[in-house]
Amino acid sequence: MKKRYFETKKLKGFEVYLREEERSGATIEKYLRDVRCFAAFAQGTEITKERVLAYKSKLAQSYAITSANSMIAALNCFLRFCGWHDLCIKQFKVQRQAYCSEERELSRTEYFRLLRAANQKKDQRLALILQTICATGIRVSELQFVTVEAVKQGEAMVRCKGKNRRIFIVPELKKKLLRYIKEQRIILGAVFVTKTGKPISRHRIWREMKLLCAAADVLPGKVFPHNLRHLFARTFYAIEKDIAKLADILGHASINTTRIYMITTGQEHKRKMQQMRLILS
Repeated sequence: MKKRYFETKKLKGFEVYLREEERSGATIEKYLRDVRCFAAFAQGTEITKERVLAYKSKLAQSYAITSANSMIAALNCFLRFCGWHDLCIKQFKVQRQAYCSEERELSRTEYFRLLRAANQKKDQRLALILQTICATGIRVSELQFVTVEAVKQGEAMVRCKGKNRRIFIVPELKKKLLRYIKEQRIILGAVFVTKTGKPISRHRIWREMKLLCAAADVLPGKVFPHNLRHLFARTFYAIEKDIAKLADILGHASINTTRIYMITTGQEHKRKMQQMRLILS
C-alpha cells in the first residue's frame, strides 16, 4: 500500500469540500484548526493507524473528553475526504450527564444583569444582540440573517448547514429593533454591523460580552453567545415541553443534540430529587 502523508494541498481541498457541503463558517474554521493540530502532531511522518491512535491518546491527556471527541470528529471527516477510511478512529465513550456544572450555566437572573450592565455602558447594540439571540434561539453566526427586511416582517429566514428555517421575532423585540434601525439609519441588510457595514463577527461579540462580566457580577465562564441559546432552549422547553418542536426551532438534525441543552444544574437536580420524598420521616 502506498504510504500516506499530510499535505497542505489536501487541507486546501478539504476546505473547498466543506464549503461545498455548506458547513457553517465557524465549523469550517474549527475543522481546519483541528486537522492542523493533528498535522503538527504527525510532524511530516507517515500517517498510519498507529499514529492516529497515538494522537487519540494525546488528546485524552490534553483535553476534556467532549473537546477531544469534537477534534476526532474533525479528523475523521478529513480522513474520509482523503479516502483513508481505514485510518478513522472511534470517539471516546461518554456517559450522558444528568446535570451540568453551575459554573457553566447562565441563569435567567444573570442574563438580565448582563443586559443592565450593557445598558449602563450605553452599549445599545450589544444589549440588542444579547436579546436577539436569547429571544429567538439563533446561533451567533446566524445574526447576519436578522436584516431590516426580516425585522419589518417579524420573522427571519435562516440558512445554516444546507437547511432553511423560519425564526419569529416577537413583537417586543421587533419594536426595539425597529427603533434601533431608525436611530442608526440602517436602510437595508443586516441590522448588527460594524462601522464599515460588515456583519459583526462572533469573536467581537464574544469579547464585548466578556467585558460585561465584572459589572454584571457574572462568572466569565458563563458568558458566551451560545449560553444565550441554551437559556432560550431551557425557557422554551419549560413552557412547551415539546423537544421535537424545540429541535426544529434550534435547527438541530438530532433530538439528542437538543437534549444536551436540557441538562439542568446540580442544584436543580438535587431539588427535584428532594421533591420525591422517598425517605421516611
